[in-house]
Amino acid sequence: MSKTTDMDGVAGEVEQALADVRGRIAAAARATGRAEDRVTLVGVSKVQPPERIQAALDAGLRVFGENRVQEAAGRWEPLRPRYPDLELHLIGPLQTNKVKQAVALFDVIESVDRPRLAEALAAEMERSGRRLPCFLQINTGEEPQKAGVMPADADAFIERCRGELGLDVRGLMCIPPADEEPSPHFALLAEIAGRHGLSGLSMGMSGDYEIAVRLGATHVRVGSAIFGAREAKA
Repeated sequence: MSKTTDMDGVAGEVEQALADVRGRIAAAARATGRAEDRVTLVGVSKVQPPERIQAALDAGLRVFGENRVQEAAGRWEPLRPRYPDLELHLIGPLQTNKVKQAVALFDVIESVDRPRLAEALAAEMERSGRRLPCFLQINTGEEPQKAGVMPADADAFIERCRGELGLDVRGLMCIPPADEEPSPHFALLAEIAGRHGLSGLSMGMSGDYEIAVRLGATHVRVGSAIFGAREAKA
């Protein structure tokens, strides 16, 4: 099989998968009386090969999520000039020593998961004049190994980020425990957000994004359902 035929096959697979995901999002939104355009599909492109990313771009996807600053910079900086409407979301943990680069590269920070990071982001945004929309990560499952503030600390964290630190907090984000029903976690996130008048809810991934949309998600982070299984890093 020629390389061109191979590439055409990849493009067709990604295009079809993307159409399927979009259709499922639309159906889930309609089922609860919501407009499908109120849900932003964030294509999780981490560890994906260039041909699959290009196929998604060719199919019209413009919002992408990345976990690592360095990996995202290498992938997206060359593509930015060709796609001025590209929107990059940082959805993974961010080290404070990478804050400067992250603020320069990304358009949305979805993983503000601790006070020290919030402070560093606020300082860099003030310094650079680049004030990015943020989502605060809540550890709804109270898992010790997972990032995010605990639900009991969420109210104080939200108030400090919006007040004292002046971050542009658009909403909340969560990653439910892998072995639990996600609905209670999505409902909890929505409840916390509602107390603070926050409309943004980044919740739902490849295995549960339809449930998330039905429970009010405004952003769903979908990777393997669009791109296929991630390639293992060497």
